[in-house]
Amino acid sequence: MPDHPSVLFVCVHNAGRSQMAAGFLQSLGEGRIEVRSAGSMPGDAINPVAVEAMAEVGIDIAGEQPKKLTDDAVVASDVVITMGCGDECPYFPGKRYEDWVLDDPAGQGIEAVRPIRDEIKSRVEQLIASLD
Repeated sequence: MPDHPSVLFVCVHNAGRSQMAAGFLQSLGEGRIEVRSAGSMPGDAINPVAVEAMAEVGIDIAGEQPKKLTDDAVVASDVVITMGCGDECPYFPGKRYEDWVLDDPAGQGIEAVRPIRDEIKSRVEQLIASLD
């Protein structure tokens, strides 16, 4: 791994799970890790309940926008974390891939999204420990 490893979080719409994961990694990684997120079929906007859930823990993702997954983003990343995008995620040899099975926060209320957020935080903390 280089001095600053890079991580790409991918989910279908890049509006919930991958945005929350990127927000946690930006915050908890303290600049030691380059962070990207993208979606195989990006939505129009970030899930407002995901924004609310992250704001509760002091992380602001309100200014983010869903981004389209590109081969270039995968090539530029050392670690690719997928979250339910299935066969839509491109595979390149030599990359570290992880698939995080997480409930989709789309269409759910804050009570359902909080445990998803907390699970993502736990996994991001484990990811950081593995990269340090």
